[in-house]
Amino acid sequence: MRKRARFFVGLVTVAVAVGYLMWTGMSETMVYYLTPSELMAKVAADPTFRELGVKVGARVVPGTLAADPANLVYGFEVMDIETGATRFPVSYHGPLPDTFKEGGDVVLEGRFRADGVFEAVTVLTKCGSRYEAAPGELAA
Repeated sequence: MRKRARFFVGLVTVAVAVGYLMWTGMSETMVYYLTPSELMAKVAADPTFRELGVKVGARVVPGTLAADPANLVYGFEVMDIETGATRFPVSYHGPLPDTFKEGGDVVLEGRFRADGVFEAVTVLTKCGSRYEAAPGELAA
């Protein structure tokens, strides 16, 4: 009986250790971002929030991309993915990801300036949850 009790104590200890490592690993790699509506609400409630760096998940408004690729300067507008109501302009200096497109979803990292422009230091594109073959690729 003693061997069995030690085995179960060891098993529980290992399970708790693995669970703890999984929980801390996932919590460290999770990335939380604000929606444009949440960002505007936080800035309205506390104007000093503008000084903090934040991440914003949004959709690029089609037809708003202004590009100077020679100098890597880009400007575009983003809107709330869910409602499309809250919009603001974005300024970005640097290369855009290859998958960047108007109407696509992005995650921006930067700060919301006092002039109402989000100054992005990082632009990441969000991939669709499903990948589908183009209609021509399915034909044999």
